[in-house]
Amino acid sequence: MATEKPFPTIKPSSRRYNPGEYPSTTFESLDGTKTHLRYGNKRVNATLQLGFSGITDAQAYEILENYREVNSNWNYVTFNQDSGLAGVGGTGHTMPDGSLGNLAAYMDETNTGLKWRYSAPPSVTSVFPGTSNVSCSFVACLDSP
Repeated sequence: MATEKPFPTIKPSSRRYNPGEYPSTTFESLDGTKTHLRYGNKRVNATLQLGFSGITDAQAYEILENYREVNSNWNYVTFNQDSGLAGVGGTGHTMPDGSLGNLAAYMDETNTGLKWRYSAPPSVTSVFPGTSNVSCSFVACLDSP
């Protein structure tokens, strides 16, 4: 059974997030009529890229070890305000339905059924003795609870 592995407590220096899309297909007939079919109410293929500049080699090792732990058994990565989501606004604004919008909670994907996994191995670049830059890529997988 898959378990969640927390990402190391290292603040990223850059982050890129794509919320994914709803699975759908558009069919077009010869006369130009289009029919659009949507296959569910859950987003798929959300992506998250984290960059870490000037971190210690020990921190780079922590990231590589997290990659090993997650991929040794089909596990998932979790993020919080001290790790991959560090620096993302935690306070929100009022949404049209009256709920609070929160970018960190949105990127966390906790309540969507999406679970973060590495989409590729972390890339480590040594820039000085004892100092590295690391790049990590993640994809959110739709998994039943």
